[in-house]
Order: sequence, then C-alpha cells, then structure tokens
Amino acid sequence: MTKKYLLLYFLVFTIPLCLGLLVWQSNRYKNLSGELTRLEQTQTEWVESNKKLIAGICEYSSPERIDYLSKNELELHKIPPEYFLQVKIMGGTEHGY
Repeated sequence: MTKKYLLLYFLVFTIPLCLGLLVWQSNRYKNLSGELTRLEQTQTEWVESNKKLIAGICEYSSPERIDYLSKNELELHKIPPEYFLQVKIMGGTEHGY
C-alpha cells in the first residue's frame, strides 16, 4: 500500500515539475529567438554599412579622381620624359655590408 502512495506522490510532484520546466524552456526559447532577430538585424545593418564604405573607398581611390585632384586642386603636372634619368647597374657584386 505504501508503494501505491509513493508512486502517487512521485507523479504528483513530477508532472507539475515537468510542466514548469516546459514553461521555462518556452520562455527561454522566446527570449533567444528575439535576441537572434535583433542580431540578424544588426548584421544586416553592418553589411549595408560596409557596402557603402567599400563604394566610398572605390570612389575616392579611382584613378580618374586622383588625376583630377592632382591637376586641378594641387596643380601638379607630368614631368616630360627628357627630365628622367635612368641608371643601370650591370654585373654588380655583393660586398657583405
């Protein structure tokens, strides 16, 4: 007879415990799902920001823009080829300095 009551007590405590754990797990899942959505949104914003930054870098480093800036804003000009001096060293040796 005590075995019957022991089994009954076990079921009386176990079933609410399992239901409580189920509620806790559901709540935890809901919180993690919300955090995942927030993180995915943040990642999407960062990806878009990176795309804009890369486009800006490409724009600012384009050869056409650099040529325009050098000619118009910095007033630089190309040096004629006759002002260049090329030095060739033939058969050099190492001195071990």
